[in-house]
Amino acid sequence: MRSVRVTPNLRVADLERAKSFYQDFLSLDLEEFNLGWVARYTSSDSGAHVQLVTQEATSSEDAVISVHTPDVDAAYAEALECGYDIVHPLTTEPWGVRRFLVRAPDGNVINIVRHVVEEHGTTPGPHNAPGAGADNGYWHLCVSRCVGQ
Repeated sequence: MRSVRVTPNLRVADLERAKSFYQDFLSLDLEEFNLGWVARYTSSDSGAHVQLVTQEATSSEDAVISVHTPDVDAAYAEALECGYDIVHPLTTEPWGVRRFLVRAPDGNVINIVRHVVEEHGTTPGPHNAPGAGADNGYWHLCVSRCVGQ
């Protein structure tokens, strides 16, 4: 699997109450999106970011991080091949992502995600954020295939 961006997902009880700390004190001043149950805040200076999550919309378990990949279908096939526990099956969600949730061997639940390419050929999301080092809308971070192999 090729990981191109990792986003921490922090559980909060109330997005509106939490956001001033992240926007004002931590200077994550850009609200990239807010779906009412999940919101992403990014620094306009550095591109540093975090997602705040009140609850998972379609899965029974929350993910601790979201790992963005350019080929989520291949990542899903690889996770199955490796025998990892799939917490939420590969799904195209109504908010514009294709994703699945997998349990890491340490027990952490990971959201593996790709933003769905829209008809006009662009990928929604913060791919032009300062410090992003964009390459077709993705950040590069190498990881090994099937941990422990």
